[in-house]
Amino acid sequence: MTVPNCPVCGSEYAYEDRGLLICPECGNEWTPSEETEAEGLVVLDANGNRLTDGDSVTVIKDLKVKGASSPIKQGTKVKNIRLVEGDHNIDCKIEGFGPMKLKSEFVKKN
Repeated sequence: MTVPNCPVCGSEYAYEDRGLLICPECGNEWTPSEETEAEGLVVLDANGNRLTDGDSVTVIKDLKVKGASSPIKQGTKVKNIRLVEGDHNIDCKIEGFGPMKLKSEFVKKN
């Protein structure tokens, strides 16, 4: 069996151990069945957890919003996110702010 590259960092040094595929460079662990899923958009939160459409996340730091009088506060919960391509890869609606795009590095999965 040829071991595929890591889906997170793309490392070619992934190896198999007791039924799991492991990347020594980023520490990602996945099962071979996950690897066969459609290789779509992979978005990770600040803790390295994989995000999917419909997830709920929490903002981990105050975020200034251009044109708004107040920032999005740390601890703000955002429900039903949608993943999109680009620098700001989370599309969502935040209560009190409306439609918004966020960077996944500033949120954690609930």
